[in-house]
Amino acid sequence: MSFEDKIAIITGAGGGLGREHALLLAAQGAKVVVNDLGGTVDGSGKSDAADLVVEQIRDQGGVAVANKDSVTDREGARRIVETAVNEFGTVDILINNAGILRDKSFKNMTLDEWDLVINVHLNGTAYVTWHAWPIMYEKNYGRILFTSSVSGILGSFGQANYGAAKMGMVGLMNNLCREGASHNVRVNCLSPGAETRMTASVPGREMNPDDPDPAYHPKLVSPAALFLVSEDAPNGRILQAARGRFASDAVFANDGLDLGLDATWDDLEAHRDTLLDTDSMRLKNTFFRDPEES
Repeated sequence: MSFEDKIAIITGAGGGLGREHALLLAAQGAKVVVNDLGGTVDGSGKSDAADLVVEQIRDQGGVAVANKDSVTDREGARRIVETAVNEFGTVDILINNAGILRDKSFKNMTLDEWDLVINVHLNGTAYVTWHAWPIMYEKNYGRILFTSSVSGILGSFGQANYGAAKMGMVGLMNNLCREGASHNVRVNCLSPGAETRMTASVPGREMNPDDPDPAYHPKLVSPAALFLVSEDAPNGRILQAARGRFASDAVFANDGLDLGLDATWDDLEAHRDTLLDTDSMRLKNTFFRDPEES
């Protein structure tokens, strides 16, 4: 598996998971655009976080440039991709990692807090991907990664906005992995677990993101990210990664019922156990064919 001279964009790469992805890709020979607005966990403010990561990559002999545009700004998303094209000529890899948190129970959440999180995680991912997509599609090569979460796939109390955005990424992946397959553009999702600034902001989580527990260090997630954006990457898959453990998530369905065109609610209720049965579930509606197939 080689990343030599591959051009990679990592959003939200000023710290945590994004920084580790950027460092590892650069160490493997990729030329990296380190994007980060440099804001706080709630999305406010700016900083030079991207510059610091670029400096670290260069000190280690790698090649990288910084970009400080916001993924939620459509023109900013365009400039993120243009940075890769202007500096390195193209883009081969896009890791959508930028994110914020505004955690509250749904009944206490404002619609502004809903919109802010959806805009960064889901819309921001779509915006940057939209600008990179035609480049990858036309040259018949691209690897795109969305950073999902168990908060969406399985659910988490107090993260309705975050979880909805993260599960929305799975839906986006399910569609784009089909649209890009015939042009060798593969799209996958990563569901990570690590100690970062974002997890440190969750109430009840005592941790120092600058000195994470070795078992929950973000660098333990990055091998999965590279696996999912490599030349031999799968297509349309969700990988969990945390503590050096890796697993696949997928959608399953049972055999279901055929109650005919005259089916009623009473019929459905009468077959409740069969309808809700999980013993007969099998893999369903996933894109596990050869990546070259359309």
